[in-house]
Amino acid sequence: MTGPNSLFGPLDPAPDAGYVDAPKRKGFFTDTSVCIGCKACEVACKEWNDVPENLYQMLGTSYDNSHSLNANQWRHVAFIERPGTTPAPDQPAAAPVDIGMPTVGAAPSGVPDEAKPDFQWLMSSDVCKHCTHAACLDVCPTGSLFRSEFGTVVVQDDICNGCGYCVAACPYGVIDRRKGPEGDSRVGIAQKCTLCYDRLTDNQRPACAQACPTESIQYGDVDELRERASERVATLHEQGVMDARLYGNDPEDGVGGTGAFFLLLDEPEVYGLPPDPVVTTKDLPRMYQRAGLAAAAMLAGVAVSFLGRRP
Repeated sequence: MTGPNSLFGPLDPAPDAGYVDAPKRKGFFTDTSVCIGCKACEVACKEWNDVPENLYQMLGTSYDNSHSLNANQWRHVAFIERPGTTPAPDQPAAAPVDIGMPTVGAAPSGVPDEAKPDFQWLMSSDVCKHCTHAACLDVCPTGSLFRSEFGTVVVQDDICNGCGYCVAACPYGVIDRRKGPEGDSRVGIAQKCTLCYDRLTDNQRPACAQACPTESIQYGDVDELRERASERVATLHEQGVMDARLYGNDPEDGVGGTGAFFLLLDEPEVYGLPPDPVVTTKDLPRMYQRAGLAAAAMLAGVAVSFLGRRP
């Protein structure tokens, strides 16, 4: 089942939402292989969207101090420390591979290679995925969440009643209700990345993409970004980085592909991402159908029981 108003399968979300002559779908391609963890995107997002300060505390298990995506953190740069692979004694160590990461020209260390820690930093700037099939839209009872003409998913603060249905529906755990600070007018209201909808309507790039110094966050037409992402993966494979893979770019996946997708250097679970996300409202038509059949069968049974009582 695909096509207008379907709950799964590939489609162009803006025309499906009723827009006529909609612009090309906009989105993000986040290339984690060139992310340096500077968190400029986090700061730019907060400044432009007036997102309150998060509770910045060291986790004790990472250098990351912004923890995760939440109502006060629409962009989150994860610091993931991945243990390396030590070659067997009779095997030569793998030659370093240049994947385009900027360097700061640090002086060579006097520590021998065999005494250096064997690990790798994986940096990743996470954000709302702006799903093709967005369960948060399906379950919102007030119309607070809407599909924009750019194919993105936006929350309207003044319409949200804080019911939280969208929070439970999101397969990525992105959307959240604001819990503070005290006195904020949006406490209790669902909050998440809007892909800077106000900037898009003024032909500007989203604040995070504008601020990213390495162009790890790339903004543009989703179809063009997918082509660019595939070329980048092919380049990394040619350079020997065989772990490089794309996440969220497949229109045939459980959410019809996402408007914000990623180049990863390890399995999605390493980054805290679900390996096989599925839109949580996918089975609603089947559920309604079965509920209707059950109700019809119950009514038929009641009718038969009444007819059986006649003399």
